[in-house]
Amino acid sequence: MRSTKVLFKHDRIYQHNLLRVNYTTYDVRRAQDVMNASASSSHHNIMVLADPYTDESTSDHPFRYAYVLGVCHVNVIYVGHGMIDYQPYRIEFLWVRWYENTGVVCNEWLDQKLDRIHFPSVAKQDSFGFVDPADVIRGCHVVPAFSKGKTHSDGKGMSRCAADSGDWAEYYVNW
Repeated sequence: MRSTKVLFKHDRIYQHNLLRVNYTTYDVRRAQDVMNASASSSHHNIMVLADPYTDESTSDHPFRYAYVLGVCHVNVIYVGHGMIDYQPYRIEFLWVRWYENTGVVCNEWLDQKLDRIHFPSVAKQDSFGFVDPADVIRGCHVVPAFSKGKTHSDGKGMSRCAADSGDWAEYYVNW
């Protein structure tokens, strides 16, 4: 039986505060979104393309939205069949908390409605995940639907890492 292992060099994961995403604007210019994983910032939200084959979302929406909890990298060493050397390779990743679509899909300007999303319970299996920074399309501006109220009226959530005590019942994705 072959053994395949990936080792973390020095058993460390390195955490960063900023993620920069380059994109092309509608008038073919270069621009950059900056997401900040620190708690004092409001620039935490990203959008990625939804994969209809692997995403278990219930809607036909072309995008998935996530709240960035951490920007990290790890130096890994592959030890297994076909190993060439013991050189570490840097792998960057985002630790995210996924939003779910509320089921209302607004894809056209004619709809004149913003996409609505909400956080699933932190106890749900797929509430958190990892994203390759290269898969991030843009940062996005998510606005609470104040009229829907908060998820936890007592202000007590289940996770300090996810900071779910301040969650709103629904959010709008601002264009």
